[in-house]
Amino acid sequence: MKEVILIKLGEIVLKGLNRKNFEDKLIKSIKHRLHKIGAFKVKNSQSIITVTPVFDDIDMDEAAECISKIFGIAAFSRAVAAPKDIESIKQTACDYLEDTFVAAKSFKVEAKRSDKKFPFTSPEIAREVGGCLADRYPDVAVDVHEPDVIVTVEIRDDFAYIHAGSLKGAGGIPVGTGGKAAILISGGIDSPVAAYMMAKRGIELTAIHFASPPYTSERAEEKVRQLLEKVSAYSGRMTMYTVPFTKLQEEIRDKCHEEYFTIIMRRFMMDIAEKIALKNDCQALITGESLGQVASQTIGAIACTDAACNMPVFRPLIGMDKEEIIEISRKIDTFDISIQPYEDCCTVFTPKHPRTRPVLKNVISEQNKIEWETLVKDAVENVKITEIT
Repeated sequence: MKEVILIKLGEIVLKGLNRKNFEDKLIKSIKHRLHKIGAFKVKNSQSIITVTPVFDDIDMDEAAECISKIFGIAAFSRAVAAPKDIESIKQTACDYLEDTFVAAKSFKVEAKRSDKKFPFTSPEIAREVGGCLADRYPDVAVDVHEPDVIVTVEIRDDFAYIHAGSLKGAGGIPVGTGGKAAILISGGIDSPVAAYMMAKRGIELTAIHFASPPYTSERAEEKVRQLLEKVSAYSGRMTMYTVPFTKLQEEIRDKCHEEYFTIIMRRFMMDIAEKIALKNDCQALITGESLGQVASQTIGAIACTDAACNMPVFRPLIGMDKEEIIEISRKIDTFDISIQPYEDCCTVFTPKHPRTRPVLKNVISEQNKIEWETLVKDAVENVKITEIT
């Protein structure tokens, strides 16, 4: 028996005339992400994508784990294909579901007949397969109301597919269908979650990280790389730009009033990030800010920050509290990395009493004490590039 994976589409089915573009992008993503596991045939038919391994030694557990993290998939099932005659379907179901039924106390069978030429109706298919399973596994009771296992038989154009329930997919829409944006990524909890959430809306990501050696260590940069690897399991590959930020921060420390340190630093970040984003055909920036979480995330501070760039800035966490953000970080397996004790540049030269209601003209007045354009140009020209796969 050759196991396959049946993929059911999510909101892609609502895309009308654009639906094929979304489906094509999803299929391309599935093929690319599964390539490292082995060779697969990917077929789209009757609103179901079928993923079939070419060779018998392919690890289907690993394939299913990979598929569970691809945006655009509402649900998927590990199934087995059987020839389209009722005796083969019954025999295949009994053999394939042996491990499932060992742990079950009750079951029911549901049938879906997409191929209306098949000589049995859906209720007849369910009755035939259910009777065979009941005979093979007499200790597992039939329960049509609250069964432990729901066996599904899907009669399609090519085969009959048998599975024991669906697993939840990652949801969202395929990466690349929503355009490109650059995520300002730190080593904290928030920005990796922001990256994940925007990738879920189809955004192809470029990552920008600011490093301030010797105030930040190589381990801090490695921590960010590890975070992006976790995110890339969902978003796909991306490029990480590490910006040398030490000179800029020292200039701010030496020439600006302390209460403006953070807001001026963030304005520098937005300006630099926008320039890198434009070189990568990005149409927006993304940050992990949540309103009121820290002093630099008040409405006034955010307004002053945004004034430093012309691109739209997406803040998917803006209305979330910390516990909600942590819950998602645990789900995508970034939390334990984020809490490692390696400081990022945002914690360097943090003022004791930051300005929470900055006035833009005063911020610009302080900022003009620095050779802004020269420092930004130098930072952009000296970025380090790392590919995240």
